[in-house]
Order: sequence, then structure tokens, then C-alpha cells
Amino acid sequence: MNTQSYPSRLLENAVSEFSTLPGIGQKTALRLVLHLLRQPEGDVSRFTQTLTRLRGEIKQCRHCHNLSDTEICAICADPARDHGTVCVVENIRDVMSIENTMQFRGVYHVLGGVISPMDGIGPADLTIQDLETKAASGDVREIILALSTTMEGDTTNFYIYRKIKDFPISITALARGLAVGDELEYTDQVTLGRSILNRTPFEESLGKN
Repeated sequence: MNTQSYPSRLLENAVSEFSTLPGIGQKTALRLVLHLLRQPEGDVSRFTQTLTRLRGEIKQCRHCHNLSDTEICAICADPARDHGTVCVVENIRDVMSIENTMQFRGVYHVLGGVISPMDGIGPADLTIQDLETKAASGDVREIILALSTTMEGDTTNFYIYRKIKDFPISITALARGLAVGDELEYTDQVTLGRSILNRTPFEESLGKN
């Protein structure tokens, strides 16, 4: 195992913290820390204050669990959106991906992950119960299951389908323009947009598996 000799304990601690970020090794962490040291103190202070405010002040939308600056996110607060159509996604990155297609005018429900026993994530760790409440409310006409076409995504889709299939709503899934194993955030906007527009009844996707 390679070890790095640092001339400063403060530098070593900073590199250690940066290297805890996903995809950041020690060499990249060192490069980032040295870059910050070359910046004016005011710029670094603004950078750290932004992160502190992010962690302390960001909220989770009470309606859809999206990240927001306010109690209700801009999408849920928009009266021009179709609040009777709910698109179920794994995380905020998927919300951003779908919004970028400009093909969806409904609202979202962010699960906060997918069912993954290997990672210790079960249904109770997600916002599935809140989704069931929405389905039972009578205010929703359609729920779109828009999780990634991975084993975990398909398992979560099916689990949700079983929970809400008896409510008087339409349950649909993205058209299979997405290859098996695709994650929404890595799908190009045209393909993702078409998959939303050409969504099909979820029962049909079961017949194709």
C-alpha cells in the first residue's frame, strides 16, 4: 500500500476529507486542496460557507421528497403542472434528467433509493408508504414507474406495483427504449423523452420480462 508523506498535518487532514468523496482518490484530493490554497482567502471562505449552508438549510419537499430551498419545491408549487400524474424516480438526479427532456409536465415522487438487500435497503427505508397514501387519496390519475432498468429498479417497480395495483389509477412504465441496466441520469435526453411520451401500462412490461 502506497503512503504519502505530507509536510503539514492540516494538509493531510484536508486531503483525507476530500478523498472520502465518491470517485476522488488521494492524488485528486491533493490536487483539489492545493488548488484551494492558491485561491484568495475570500473565495475559499465563500466556498466553505456555501457547503455549510447547503448541509444546514436545504430541505426535502413535503409533497414529493425532492430537494428544495423551501418546504414545497418549485415543481409541486407550480399550478401549471399536472398534479394528477406522478412520476416515481429514485433520486433528484433522475428528476433533473427528466426535467431536461422538457417532455413531462406532471409532478414527481422521489423514493430516495431502490430496494437492495445486498446494501441493506428495504422498502421501509424508502418513501413507498407516502406513495401508497398518494395512490389512495383519489387525487392521482396516473403513476409512472420510472426507475432504472436494473435488477434493483425492476424489483422496486414490481414491489410498488403490487402495493398500489388495486387503487383506481393507471400504472405505467417508461417505454423500453432504455436498454436493460441503464440508469436514467446516463440516458440521452431524446431517448428518455421518447420513453416518457411512449410509456405503456406496467402490466405490459411484466409480460416482456
